[in-house]
Amino acid sequence: MSRVKPSKSELAEPPPRSQGTNMPAGEEGSNELKEATPLSSAGCGVTAVTALPAPPRPAPARRRGGGRAPGSCAAARARWNGGWRRGLAGGARPSLAPSPPLLSRREAWRLLASAVAMSLPPEKASELKQIIHQQLVKMDVHGRIREVLAETIREELAPEHQQLSTEDLMKALRQRGIIDDVMKELKFVTDVNERERTSAPKPSTHFVDREPPVLKKTNIDPTRRYLYLQVLGGKAFLEHLQEPEPLPGQICSTFTLCLHFRNQRFRSKPVPCACEPDFHDGFLLEVHKDSLGDGSKMVDATTMLSICDPVHMVLIKTDTFGETTLVASYFLEWRSVLAAENGITNVAVELLGVGTESKVSVGVLNIRLEMYPQLSKTLSPEITNTQFALERQKTAEKERLFLVYAKQWWREYLQIRPTHNVRLVKIFAQILYVQDENGVNRPVCSYIRPLRAGRLLDTPRQAARFVSVLGYERASVIGGGGGKQEQWCTLLAFLCRNKGDCEDHANLLCSLLLGFGLEAFVCVGTKAKGVPHTWVMTCGTDGTITFWESLTGHRYIHRPINPDDPPLVEQPKPLYPYRTIGCLFNHQKFFGNCQPSDAVEICVFDLHDESKWKPMSGEAIKSVCSPGTTSSVPPFPPLCASTIDAAVTSNEIELQLRILVSEHRKDLGLSTVWDDHLSYLLSPALAAYELERTTSISAGNEEFQDAVRRAVPDGHTFKGFPIHFVYRNARRAFATCLRSPFCEEIICCRGDQVRLAVRVRVFTYPESACAVWIMFACKYRSVL
Repeated sequence: MSRVKPSKSELAEPPPRSQGTNMPAGEEGSNELKEATPLSSAGCGVTAVTALPAPPRPAPARRRGGGRAPGSCAAARARWNGGWRRGLAGGARPSLAPSPPLLSRREAWRLLASAVAMSLPPEKASELKQIIHQQLVKMDVHGRIREVLAETIREELAPEHQQLSTEDLMKALRQRGIIDDVMKELKFVTDVNERERTSAPKPSTHFVDREPPVLKKTNIDPTRRYLYLQVLGGKAFLEHLQEPEPLPGQICSTFTLCLHFRNQRFRSKPVPCACEPDFHDGFLLEVHKDSLGDGSKMVDATTMLSICDPVHMVLIKTDTFGETTLVASYFLEWRSVLAAENGITNVAVELLGVGTESKVSVGVLNIRLEMYPQLSKTLSPEITNTQFALERQKTAEKERLFLVYAKQWWREYLQIRPTHNVRLVKIFAQILYVQDENGVNRPVCSYIRPLRAGRLLDTPRQAARFVSVLGYERASVIGGGGGKQEQWCTLLAFLCRNKGDCEDHANLLCSLLLGFGLEAFVCVGTKAKGVPHTWVMTCGTDGTITFWESLTGHRYIHRPINPDDPPLVEQPKPLYPYRTIGCLFNHQKFFGNCQPSDAVEICVFDLHDESKWKPMSGEAIKSVCSPGTTSSVPPFPPLCASTIDAAVTSNEIELQLRILVSEHRKDLGLSTVWDDHLSYLLSPALAAYELERTTSISAGNEEFQDAVRRAVPDGHTFKGFPIHFVYRNARRAFATCLRSPFCEEIICCRGDQVRLAVRVRVFTYPESACAVWIMFACKYRSVL
C-alpha cells in the first residue's frame, strides 16, 4: 500500500413567516419578546444585536465670550424647573442650604450608564457604556446636568437632606427623562457583519473566534395572530429519579424539546436530565389562515378553530457521548386556548414512550398557551368540543370507508394467484396501515409527501447523499422471536434524532426526489437471505428504472432478465442487492406486484400494465392521505440548515486525533513527529472521496498523487488510510480505526525519519448531518 488514490466506491418589521420567536423564562406576560433562532427551511442563522452610535447632532452655538448661546439649555431648564414646581405643589419646600458640589463628568456618565445597563449581562455592560459615553458627549448631557443639578435637585429634598445619595440622583435622572433621551438616540442593527471589530481575526488554522449567540428583542406585529407556547418545567420523569444533580461544568445527559407547527420549527435549550427537568422556554408560533406558509391578517377565533394542524412535540435525549434517543412524541391540540378566559390556558401534557413502551408514561410537561394579540371574543367550550367531536367523527368515517375498500382490494389480489398470500405486500395491502412511534396506525402513503429543500440541497444525488449520512438504527423487536416489528417514524421524530430504520430513510429520500420533480416510489421487498428491506425507485420519461439505496446513496439501473430468452442469449447481471419486491407506493399511488415471480431481476416495472401491477384507487388514497383531509395525517416539517461549522469541527477532531495518536504511540515507547505540510496535502483526496460519493464522479486523483510524490523524498515510503464516519466523536472514530490492520500499521509505524500526518474534513448537510472523512498517513525511510 504505497500509494492512495480516491476510491471509486418588534423591530419595525414582523418576523419572517417561516420563523418564530423564543422567549426565555421570567418574561411571560410581556409583549416584548426575545427572538431566538427558529428552525425553518430558510436556515438557522443567529441574529446578533449591535448598538451603534447615533448620527452626529449639531453642537450648540457658543457666544464669543465663552458662554452658551441664549436658549441652549432652555428646554432642559424648563424640564427641571417643571419638576421642581410640581414638587412645590405637592407640599415640598425649597431649601436655602448651600448647593451640593457639582458632579464631575465621569461621575455623571457612570450614573447614567449604571441606570441603563443594570439589566444587561456583564459581558455587554462594557460595550454599552462606551456607546452611552459617546452619546453623552454628542448631546452635551454633562453640561446640562452641571447647569441645572445644583439649583433644582436640592430644592426638591427636605431640609434635613444635606447630602445627596446615589439613589436620589438616579431618581431625578429618571423623572426628568434624561435616560429616555439617551435611549431614543441609540441605534441598533441586527447584522453581525456590521459590528465594528477592534482586533484582527485570528487565522483559522486550529483556533477560530466564535461569538456566543445573542438574543434580540422583537415586538409582535399587531396585524398578525400568534400562539405563544411556554414550557414551564417538567415533572415525574421517574427514570431519572436517582440521577444526581450535575456539577458546574460537568458533562451530563440532556433533554431537548423540538416543536413543529405549520411549517415552523423550534428547538429548546438543552437541559440536564432529571426527575423534574428545568424546561423554561417560550415559542412564538405564527398562525396561518389558508395554505401552509401564508400569513394571516388578524384571523378571529372562529377561523382559527378550523385549523386542525396540531403542534408536534418531540423530546430527544442526548447522552454524554452525543448519542440521541427518541423519548416521546406528542401531538398537542392547541385550540383549547380559543375558549379560555383572557386567551390563556395551562395544560399538563403527559408524554408516553415510543415503540414497545408507547403506553407507558415517561413524564409530564407543564404547558401554557396564550394568544397574541388577545382575542376580542372567545369561543364557548361547547363550540370547541363540538368541533373536535365532528373532526374525530369525520376522520373515523373516512378511515372506515378506506379500510373496507382496502380489504376488498386484498381479496381481489389473492384471487389472482394464491401465492400472493406470502408476498410482502400483505402486511401493507391487507389494511394499508403501519404503526408510527406512538403505536398509532397510519396509512403508509401518508409517510410520503413531496418535500422541497429550498437552497439546502441542489440535486437529487445530493439529496441521496444527505439521507445516507443520517444514522441507521434498526427498529426495536417485540418479544424474543426475532421477528421484525413494523414501526415507522414520523418525519419530525426521524430528523430530530438524526437516525432511523431503512423505512425512515426510504420515506425521506422518496419525498425529496418527489420534490425535485421525479416520479419516485418506495419499494418494499427483501434483499439477501430474505431480510425485509425498503428502497426507492424512480421512473424516467424514457422508461429507465433506477433503484436508489437510501442507506448508502448508491444508484442502480434496472435491466430485467427475460426468462423466455434462449440460454445462449447473454443476460444483464444485476448489481443491486435486492431479491424480491412485493409492492411500491408514494403519496398518491399504491401498486401490488401480481407478476408470476416477485424476483426483482425479472420484474417488469410497467406500472400502467394492470396484469403486472394491481393499482389501488387514487381517490381512496387521497381521501385519507392528502394534507388536511384527516387529523390523523402527520404534518410534514421543513428541513433546517446545519448549525455545524465545518472548519471548526474539522480542526477540533483533528487536534483530538493527534493527541490520541501521540498518547497511543507513547504507550508503545514510540515518539511522534507530525508533518503539517503532508497533512495539508491529504485534503484534496478527502474532497475527492466525498465528491465521488455524491456524484459517482472521480476527480483530482492525478493532482493528489503528484503532490504526494513531491512531498516524499527518494528512498522513503508513503502509506495512507482513508476512512469515513457519520458521527463526530473523535475517540470513537480512533478506536474504530485501530481495528483496521492497515490503519494500525500506519499509526504504529516504525522506521527511520518517521513522519505522521492526519487530516479531517467534515462535510455538512441539512439537519446538522455530516460526513466525516479521516485520513491517516505516514512517510518513513525503511531500515530493513
